[in-house]
Amino acid sequence: MELEIHKNNYVLIMAGGVGSRFWPKSRNHFPKQFIDVLGVGKSLLQLTYDRFLKICPAENIYILTNEQYSELVKIQIPALSDDQVLLEPSRNNTAPCIAYASYKILQNNKDANIVVAPSDHLILKEQEFLNKIDQALSFTSSNNALLTLGINPTRPDTGYGYINFKSEAKSEICPVLRFMEKPDVEVAKGFLKTGRYLWNAGIFIWSAQSITEAFQKHATEIHELFSAGNAFYNTDQEAQFITDNYPSTPNISIDYAILEKADNVFTIPADIGWSDLGTWASLHAVAEKDVHQNVVNCKAASLEDTNNCMIHLPDGKAAVIKGLKNFIVVDDGKVLLIYPKSDEQEIKRVAGVMVEKFGPNYL
Repeated sequence: MELEIHKNNYVLIMAGGVGSRFWPKSRNHFPKQFIDVLGVGKSLLQLTYDRFLKICPAENIYILTNEQYSELVKIQIPALSDDQVLLEPSRNNTAPCIAYASYKILQNNKDANIVVAPSDHLILKEQEFLNKIDQALSFTSSNNALLTLGINPTRPDTGYGYINFKSEAKSEICPVLRFMEKPDVEVAKGFLKTGRYLWNAGIFIWSAQSITEAFQKHATEIHELFSAGNAFYNTDQEAQFITDNYPSTPNISIDYAILEKADNVFTIPADIGWSDLGTWASLHAVAEKDVHQNVVNCKAASLEDTNNCMIHLPDGKAAVIKGLKNFIVVDDGKVLLIYPKSDEQEIKRVAGVMVEKFGPNYL
């Protein structure tokens, strides 16, 4: 089904994170959203941008990122104007950056309808994803609703937050009862048995009017700060206003600031082949494997008695490995990581230890 590219559709792509669980390939100066981790010739950010061109005019796509990544964004997506790259002078979580973009867009278009999406997720069933987004945009354009795309869970995963929803017999769009923090495995198993819980993928849809009203009602401090910029948005004074005021915003996620407080939150359950690619093991799960279940990104690899490993090396580097099972092997040229897949949740901590011991060059 061909989708309509509506002039009131806008997309905010969040691309300011450092991807610390993908260390050492994802580093502070070049995080995972800018890396071709799938080996398809495009970075995750570029793939995300291309995906949304099918539902949104190119000029209505905004990239929200930290100011240190300004040049990286422009190099990877040269079609963007400077006005479409919104730079955060400080890392204050998702609520402030979403508020900044929403108040700015509202000044341009009172009928704006906005999709908020991470820059570094994998969507295998792209047409189904776009159909769900189109359905969501149709709903939020005519309802005062804050909508999140919920992912049908395939396993009792403890790494995701969950959305508890009320099933609606006559509609795919369901009221959200509550958001749940990352559970332990037994609680997660209970969630799956009920059939009333979805993974929270951090993909949101709402009108500019609805989200700014929600900030006014539930996050007064953020509302007052960004509404004070209405005279400056889309002028040559905008950047200075943001530089002066953005760092004083609360460090808070959109979930805590708005969604857990609002009573007009809805979800659409979706089966879209989604992965947040949050860890090396999550990439291993979706990437093409050899007959021994190894994922190897280099052509010159001699593997013997090696199974279920993730091996990621720089271009032109060869690998000779024997007797390795269930390991992550990543060489980014400066750091070599050899780590059990079963312990991959420790990688973020290990990266921090390396910085403490040997300095910031290793982050």
